[in-house]
Amino acid sequence: MKRLLVIGIGAGDPDHLTLQAVKAIAATDVFFIVDKGETKQELIQLRLDLIAEHGRKPYRIAEARDPERDRTAPAYAAAVEDWRSRRSLACEALIHEELGAGETGAFLVWGDPAVYDSTLAILDEIRRRGNVTFDVEVVPGISSVAALTARHRIGLTQVGRPTHLTTGRRLAEQGPTADDVVVMLDAHCSFTGLDDFHIYWGAYLGTPDEILVSGPVPEAGDRIRRLRAEARDRKGWIMDTYLLRRLSPGDR
Repeated sequence: MKRLLVIGIGAGDPDHLTLQAVKAIAATDVFFIVDKGETKQELIQLRLDLIAEHGRKPYRIAEARDPERDRTAPAYAAAVEDWRSRRSLACEALIHEELGAGETGAFLVWGDPAVYDSTLAILDEIRRRGNVTFDVEVVPGISSVAALTARHRIGLTQVGRPTHLTTGRRLAEQGPTADDVVVMLDAHCSFTGLDDFHIYWGAYLGTPDEILVSGPVPEAGDRIRRLRAEARDRKGWIMDTYLLRRLSPGDR
């Protein structure tokens, strides 16, 4: 039986790698990398650096090009499903062609594999098709949410209050549905107008390019929008996360 490891490698700091992840990398025969293009080459390079430091030779690296995704389609969910299916075919080909019986392959996943990552769903889709069989093990990692709260030195939850994890798209559509809202994948700064919230924002968490901003939304919002736009123009990509925390009446 082929064996696949889905290894969480943290939000960007090489020191985010857990001892369990180090052992998993050392036990891998083939590392699968899905290339997202030149603008995100440094994301691939971090993976390669971790492999070079912790992998045990002779290991192999197998790469595939990530399919293009239609980001303008009005049916967002359908567009994501289409992209995910095409990506699953690329990953299936890698597993079928590059991983031998009895060998261990690995996908190195940003943050934690269970938090806003498609790898586990893609592997489920491959297994359902039945063209290739394998066992899957998941190694948890430090998520961007954990990195964000650590860097701002705050707790993620408050006593007796729920915390809602959502996307920028959902926040724009529904508004905040709890006193504490963690927002990911927000390209449009959907916190605009939420003046009764404090925001804790971070981009490129754990990397030398890390940016942190916090404050009441009316005060911090413009700065975040400016810094985000400048950073994306400079690097060609951005990964950011933020926590919205409702202000108490006395703080408004």
